[in-house]
Amino acid sequence: MTATERAWDIDGLRLTGLEWGPEDGVPVLALHGWMDHAGSFQVLAPRLTGCRVVALDLSGQGLSDHRAAHATYNIWDDLPQIAALLDRLAWEECVLLGHSRGANIAALFAAAQPARVRALVSLDSLVPEPVEDGVVSTLTAFVEGTRKQLARAPRIFPTREDYIARRVAQGNSRHVSELLADRALEPVPGGVRMRGDARLFASSVVKLSRRDIEDVLSAIQCPVLNIWASDGIRARHAVVEDLVQRAGRVIADYTCMTIAGDHHFHLDATAAADIADAVQEFVVQDFTV
Repeated sequence: MTATERAWDIDGLRLTGLEWGPEDGVPVLALHGWMDHAGSFQVLAPRLTGCRVVALDLSGQGLSDHRAAHATYNIWDDLPQIAALLDRLAWEECVLLGHSRGANIAALFAAAQPARVRALVSLDSLVPEPVEDGVVSTLTAFVEGTRKQLARAPRIFPTREDYIARRVAQGNSRHVSELLADRALEPVPGGVRMRGDARLFASSVVKLSRRDIEDVLSAIQCPVLNIWASDGIRARHAVVEDLVQRAGRVIADYTCMTIAGDHHFHLDATAAADIADAVQEFVVQDFTV
């Protein structure tokens, strides 16, 4: 199934994305992880038979515009843009499918706009990990991090292969790095550079506390399918296990499962097929009841 390029003017920005599936399919809005893009769903989306999948390049990433000079990239900054996109698509409600940072954004949206989210599918994350540091230290990191990123010259890779090698060195598989490279890069004199806004590397203005996270989980009213990679975030971060247990207690319809793979398991054909089967059993039947 071939993806269709899409673009929308939202919030004074040109936001882009990819679309798969029949127009009358189950509406699924897919949100990618940090410094990824809509192509993150290129392996999974075609396997979601009967679904109309729209994968958004979140602002500042993929082919979407960067935000204004004074703007920030906190995860809640995306929520009004998501609401506006649903309006533009004429979707009264949808399934939200999020990976990593996109899963965290999707959870916040499901909590804040419960009438618009029929079901939530979270891949290798669920909500942001709570922070215990005081707000002042977080603000300090935000100011210093933002200044640092704005002062830094954009990194230019001599070739696409150099970018791929860099991702591999940072822990991504070569397969994942290859699949994500083209939409992440733009040609410039001397090679290629990342399209993503460097401000995404800076710390958030503030971060959510444990109480904030509890409020988010308690406010989610829709069914939740939380799929973790066997060699992903849950295996490496002890605090995630507490979040999973808490979600199981406060979300009325919460299903948690694990599928073999690493953090980008949805870009592996075998894992993506298993994810698609789980999603369709959990979500598509819910829409056809």
